[in-house]
Amino acid sequence: MTPAEMAATIGGGLLSFPVTHFDAEQQFVEKDYREHCAWMLEYELAGLFAAGGTGEFFSLTPEEVGKVVKAAVEETAGKTPVIAGAGYGTAMAVDLARSAEANGADGILLLPNYLMVPGQEGLAAHVEAVCKATSLGVIVYNRDNAVLQPETLEKLCERNANLVGFKDGVGDIELMMQVYARMGDRLTYVGGLPTAETFAPAYLEMGVTTYSSAIFNFVPEFALDFYKAVRARDHATIMAGLRDFVLPYIALRNKGRGYAVSIVKAGMTAIGRTAGPVRTPLIDLKPAELAELSALIARVQPAAPKLAANG
Repeated sequence: MTPAEMAATIGGGLLSFPVTHFDAEQQFVEKDYREHCAWMLEYELAGLFAAGGTGEFFSLTPEEVGKVVKAAVEETAGKTPVIAGAGYGTAMAVDLARSAEANGADGILLLPNYLMVPGQEGLAAHVEAVCKATSLGVIVYNRDNAVLQPETLEKLCERNANLVGFKDGVGDIELMMQVYARMGDRLTYVGGLPTAETFAPAYLEMGVTTYSSAIFNFVPEFALDFYKAVRARDHATIMAGLRDFVLPYIALRNKGRGYAVSIVKAGMTAIGRTAGPVRTPLIDLKPAELAELSALIARVQPAAPKLAANG
């Protein structure tokens, strides 16, 4: 899949990040991860992001990232693009991008660099080094300490044909509109704020035709129906989904720092497809919070069968 083909494909539907499965000793469980990817692929999915933020990229060793990406590629078997996470310092990001290509991924999601808050010149050099290191399509994740300004992004696109995607995790409407006005169809735009469903209707008007849905991991039918309502600009269905699930889910997520990932793994446990614990320094939801999440899921997925652990 060429960078342009990858970008066009992911822009046409809903994206998701499978969680990464760990056992009680916090070791990667490839069999369970593969089963989860296969289950997700039973639904409409325009792209699968392996070892992304929801997949606890920040907690994986580089070797483990390679194992997760390879497992996702093999399980997906060309059914949908697999986008691999890369990040940390430039040298590690380059190595991870090359590893992803060697393991058969279709693209790279370049997550924020580690710790430092660079200026635009340094950040551009970091992004360009990754783009030059691979023939895969690269999606930059604009957030936290790695925020590209429109002028910087435009120059990077001029020099790197394989820079094909822009994922926004900032939530600055003015900045997002500046990027879209300047770059237009040169890029595919991905919504990347936590619980992206909340922002999807507004972002659609700025050319952001897709977003990464963490809740797809445990309520795929609801996630897909909500996405289709967003694309159809079905205001009544969108608002019902926000009231019935998304906004109460966010309130629960906000009860603990780092819960944006923890609550997704809790959702897996709630539907009987446990993915194991999160790795420290994250912590799992408390039992009462898990019970609250289970009740919330039942409101939008009342007929879902209680599955045996890991399918």
